[in-house]
Amino acid sequence: MAAAVTAMMSAGALAGCGFGGDERSGGGSAPVPAGAHAECAGVPAPDDSKARQLRAMWIATVGNIDWPKDPGAPAAEQKKQFTRLLDTAEQMNMNAVVVQIRPQSDAFYDSPLEPWSTWITGEQGKDPGYDVLKFMLKESHARNLEFHAWFNPYRISRHDDLDKLSGKSPARQNPGWVREYGGGLWYDPGIPQVRELATKAVMDVVNKYDIDAVHFDDYFYPYPEDGEFPDEATYKARGDGMDKGDWRRRNVDLLVEDLSGKIHDAKPWVQFGISPFGVWRNKTTDPAGSDTRALQSYDDVYADTRKWIKKGWLDYVTPQLYWPIGDPAADYAELVGWWARQVEGTDVRLTIGQGAYRVGEDAAWNDPAELSRHLTLNAKHPQVSGDVYFSASSIAGNRRGFAERLRDDHYRRPALRPAVEGNGGKAPPPVQDTTARPHGDGVKVTWRASEGAATYAVYRADGERAGCAPAEPGQLIADVRGGGIIDPSAEPGRTYTYYVTALDRLHHQSAPARAVTVTTPKG
Repeated sequence: MAAAVTAMMSAGALAGCGFGGDERSGGGSAPVPAGAHAECAGVPAPDDSKARQLRAMWIATVGNIDWPKDPGAPAAEQKKQFTRLLDTAEQMNMNAVVVQIRPQSDAFYDSPLEPWSTWITGEQGKDPGYDVLKFMLKESHARNLEFHAWFNPYRISRHDDLDKLSGKSPARQNPGWVREYGGGLWYDPGIPQVRELATKAVMDVVNKYDIDAVHFDDYFYPYPEDGEFPDEATYKARGDGMDKGDWRRRNVDLLVEDLSGKIHDAKPWVQFGISPFGVWRNKTTDPAGSDTRALQSYDDVYADTRKWIKKGWLDYVTPQLYWPIGDPAADYAELVGWWARQVEGTDVRLTIGQGAYRVGEDAAWNDPAELSRHLTLNAKHPQVSGDVYFSASSIAGNRRGFAERLRDDHYRRPALRPAVEGNGGKAPPPVQDTTARPHGDGVKVTWRASEGAATYAVYRADGERAGCAPAEPGQLIADVRGGGIIDPSAEPGRTYTYYVTALDRLHHQSAPARAVTVTTPKG
């Protein structure tokens, strides 16, 4: 495996490696002195909006799906398990993780509102002995992986016994908020105090921790099982004469709208995204729907995602399109096109939820290239700005080699995350004092931090570039935090020009302040 770029951080150097080799282009030029540089005032930032992608994976904690695999393991072992998943993301040239931190009205952090999660220690309310969320954030950001904190707003437990919950559980303290359904316990979304609890839980994390996004999945009202969700009493008391379906959708709308405003008022750089079931409505039900024959999230879980997009309450939407291309009930190709049309003309970014867990599941998913074909198809829709994979264990397991295939076909180089528009922010000033010099078996590139910068992009071109030229997206070799990198793939005896740009928390990019040309020594 070829070595990846090493970022130099204040906490020390971090390195990763990949499934395949680095891309290298040919060329070269006459040697120039190591560390020579040129000012690049007035050169625009790279025109890379089409090349930017969110590349992420969900890390599910409920049921110990992805992490921690053993809730009784010592903290040190749990930490090793988590960092191995982050290393997998880094190896895949991903740039974000979506981590479930409130799976069941509980917490992967010390919450004043809810007990520690049973999925950490095996016992709800038991302190694991370390700040789990702080640890996860530190390790994710050290690898420059954006951290999307994943909350479930209404689910309480997979069992229906309130007495099994911690005494600190709001459900146990407020049994009138709780409904039994489908063998589990759920909060009733029609009760204002329930929405208030979910909002407080989210905002507690937003205010205390340096997360990059708040993320909800598809669980609003529970998926239909046997009979109706038992909220008839709440509806009679609070329905205001509305149609019951419209009333339920309004309850969910109230939570989404309120949270959107509170998150952005507190920290404009924290994004708010939702990952709904992949079908809003079928065309046979609503002419505005997709040409599909599947469960409808609008009607069955009361999530009007299309409205949330049009109202601008979301920064991104990640529909779960867990079907293959050509599926007779829900064709992936049809759904990508439908969702692309919904976000067109808005500031809401579209990323696609990919069912990595389905690879090898049945005949339709036996071909490990199916997900690679999904990404190829996505490229025909400029509104699609990335993909999120369910889930981390599937990516790490690499069944039938599908993850290698994705990396080789689509993720051979790193990618910057899409810029977030509509929430303020601006490109930082260009970096200064950029240098590049031979270092061991590679090249060390350093720069002085730019005010307001969160990350830095490093580009490398072959040969000496005369004067100042804008960096090109295909030349990106690193997106890092800190003040430098070591590029181990620089070949001895070659001349390269490096460019460095600065990006803010919302991924707005500065112009390259300097172009640095360096000749590596012959070995």
